[in-house]
Amino acid sequence: MDSLLSRAAHELSPRADELIHDVEQCLRREVPELWDEPDIAQMTGENVAEHVVAILLGIEHDIEPRRIDPPAADAERARRLAQRGKPVTTMLRAFRLAQGLVIDRLLEELPRLTSDPEPINAATRKLIALATEYMDRTSEMGVLAFQEERDRQLQWRLSVVNEASVRVGTTLDIGRTAQELVDLAIEHFADAGTVDLLDTSSGDEPPAKGTLVVRRVAQQSVMDGYPETTSVEALYGESSVPPQQLHRYPDGSPPARALVTGTPSRHHLGPSASMLLVPLCARGTTLGVAQFFRLHKPDAYGDEDLLLAQEIAARAAVAIDNARRYTHARATALTLQRSLLPRSTPAQSAVEVACRYQPAAAQLGVGGDWYDVIPLSGARVALVVGDVVGHGIHAAATMGRLRTAVRTLADIDLPPDELLTHLDDVVIRLSAEVSSEPDTESAGDIGATCLYAVYDPVAGCCTLARAGHVLPAVVNRDGTVNILELPAGPPLGLGGLPFEAAEIDLPEGSLLALYTDGLIEALDHDIETGLTRLCHALAQSSASLETTCDTVLEALLPADRPHDDVALLLARTHALGDRQVATWNVDADPAEVARARASVSEQLATWGLEELDFTTELVVSELVTNAIRYGRPPIQLRLIHDRTLMCEVADAGSTTPHLRRARVSDEGGRGLFLVAQLAEHWGTRHARRGKTVWAECALGAPALFSHAAALDVEGLPGVV
Repeated sequence: MDSLLSRAAHELSPRADELIHDVEQCLRREVPELWDEPDIAQMTGENVAEHVVAILLGIEHDIEPRRIDPPAADAERARRLAQRGKPVTTMLRAFRLAQGLVIDRLLEELPRLTSDPEPINAATRKLIALATEYMDRTSEMGVLAFQEERDRQLQWRLSVVNEASVRVGTTLDIGRTAQELVDLAIEHFADAGTVDLLDTSSGDEPPAKGTLVVRRVAQQSVMDGYPETTSVEALYGESSVPPQQLHRYPDGSPPARALVTGTPSRHHLGPSASMLLVPLCARGTTLGVAQFFRLHKPDAYGDEDLLLAQEIAARAAVAIDNARRYTHARATALTLQRSLLPRSTPAQSAVEVACRYQPAAAQLGVGGDWYDVIPLSGARVALVVGDVVGHGIHAAATMGRLRTAVRTLADIDLPPDELLTHLDDVVIRLSAEVSSEPDTESAGDIGATCLYAVYDPVAGCCTLARAGHVLPAVVNRDGTVNILELPAGPPLGLGGLPFEAAEIDLPEGSLLALYTDGLIEALDHDIETGLTRLCHALAQSSASLETTCDTVLEALLPADRPHDDVALLLARTHALGDRQVATWNVDADPAEVARARASVSEQLATWGLEELDFTTELVVSELVTNAIRYGRPPIQLRLIHDRTLMCEVADAGSTTPHLRRARVSDEGGRGLFLVAQLAEHWGTRHARRGKTVWAECALGAPALFSHAAALDVEGLPGVV
């Protein structure tokens, strides 16, 4: 049988060229994509010839399929297919078609060598097995090489796209952004490149649809000057286009079609030259077209190259469009300023608030006054009023950044004096940024004042600190008005000077008034006169805080717009009594955890919150356990029943707990993870001595734990 196959291969070998030709013709018909490009077609022809010779030689000499060496360049050819964007199925289909044709020719030789059907059948089965094994082995090696190259190409493409996100669009300059795009392309996948943008009469609006007059804003070549771009433009009947020159592409030319249709394309310009055309589109508008050329190279651009060019061009188009809109965006200063102020105050029980913002006269521009109400942990609330020096878009933008910084710092529960210290650093950094930009329209350093107050409805006290801000006023329950004497602090932006906080008692029903200097300062009177008028206006009884706000503004501000913008924030205090707060002292003994759970369960029953029994016990267990294990005595547990149920555990330690993901083998480390899942919010706030870890649970049984009673709390890891 083997000798019969060997004889058949020996008889067919002299006609190998004819067989190779037939295989090539079959592949040209069935797999035409392998013959589209000259270099790929040549590679395919060489591959067919080497495989046919290898299989005939192996069968003729009775070599096992696993010992038949595939062509040395087989892996490199598979990688070339991956580089050119050909699918792996194309390679496999070509293998199978060639295999079938070679088997057919060998089978045709068998009847010429013997008329006995038994050895012919045996040889046929052997031939099919040998050919299949050889082809499977060859296909596997080709697929591995193809996939390796494919993965490498994807990694390279991702790295280029990532680099484009960093290097392209670094400024709001249109020309520089376009040049960054061309430079990146020259460095990675092009020999020359140009960027043309549709001309527009103004820099803040996109060009009108159908306008095909373009301006050359960027171009670059690997050679000195721009000989490649000049030779390519000659294909369109154009002369060389210098930078910043207006020109028009001929109707029907590839760049003109790209501008009209917004469709990218690739073109062969000769045996060793190709081009990518990528429209620059952003927000549904075509802004221009980018051209990338590969010259004097046999590897023409493929679909993968076009896709890569589209991705980086899309990023550049967005950056260019942002630059166009920059001027227009600056004209929206008043809208911006309004949008940066709170649209409404958040729901909380500590204070009832009313607020007003009154802009200055139109000729002075937008100011930087702001106010804010920020809920904090433990049912507390932060009240903020600030004033950025100056007017205009920069003052409004600075106000927005400072307000965001205050909210961020408040979220980590910093004391008022420490918060102002960090805010002072923020202003110093902003001033340094402005000073380093010589083209900025703002003059001088950034300056601001701020008053930050934290009211605690449980303790009935308020802690305040100010940075160069005017003093607040307090209306007592008997109607008397006092201007609070707070420690003086420097304005924000000076640096190097400390801030000091003061704590005052504010009984329930007290009214705290925070405002900016525009309320009490005016050209026709001094600050003392303004304070007197403010106290008189606040002393008048009103039906609501909103009415009080209107009364104050009417009494102190002129009928027309004031000479400075004004922010006013009024807050009437409320208190949370013993019926809403429960406190227990906890010994540093693990046995206390169970007693703490029992006390909490009893208190929840008193408040009618039995549906929170399971989740609250679990949260309390974890917080108390952490305090006993890692904190320092004294330890105190507190529950606050307000709009939510707040659990707080305070100890004298300063170590901040951190949420982490416990491994399967870890015995602990899941406590804070459980707290984070059960609570709406949780966190840590530090005091002068020690810290408080708190968790806030929504009222009502959580849907996730509606069947929580069936769980074994004592059996959970980390639960004592």
